[in-house]
Amino acid sequence: MTGANRLTAVARETEWSAWMRAALSGDEAAYRALLEALAPALRSLARSGLARAGAGNADAEDVVQEILLAIHLKRRTWMSDQPFMPWLNAIARHKLIDALRKKGRRGEVPIDDLADVLPDTSEAPDASHAELTRLVGRLDGKSHAVVRAISLDGASVRETAVKLGMSEGAVRVALHRGLRKLATLTREAAA
Repeated sequence: MTGANRLTAVARETEWSAWMRAALSGDEAAYRALLEALAPALRSLARSGLARAGAGNADAEDVVQEILLAIHLKRRTWMSDQPFMPWLNAIARHKLIDALRKKGRRGEVPIDDLADVLPDTSEAPDASHAELTRLVGRLDGKSHAVVRAISLDGASVRETAVKLGMSEGAVRVALHRGLRKLATLTREAAA
């Protein structure tokens, strides 16, 4: 953190703490000033947090509103003799995590290049299925079981998770890794 940024953070902490103390004593103008000052900072924090998680900015305003609501509901939990920023950051972090959980992190496998990797099944489906079965057989561990269940047996992610005693997220990760390994094996076989 540069010297100017450190001064800004200290000034912000001092000002926001003072406003929060005044708000807790019943000063509505100080509370309004605090919330108006927090909103742009929280908006930036929400956008960067969502972007880091690969979720995009579409839900940033919802996250900001959730954080502001939590601040309002939990304002009496802040101890006025303690710094304000760590308390605020904890609330913001938890609300961002809640939003990401609500949104759900779905594993996605890009399929644009699969036409170049997978065998053509239009002419000889039995031969293609046999080749795919052979390639899947070269996978190991969970990736083999997951790719086989989903790609060859037609099971859903949920069915596969139950059958293999895994979470749906772990199934998606194993599927993605397995398909990536299959693509590598196919390229090596073609070379």
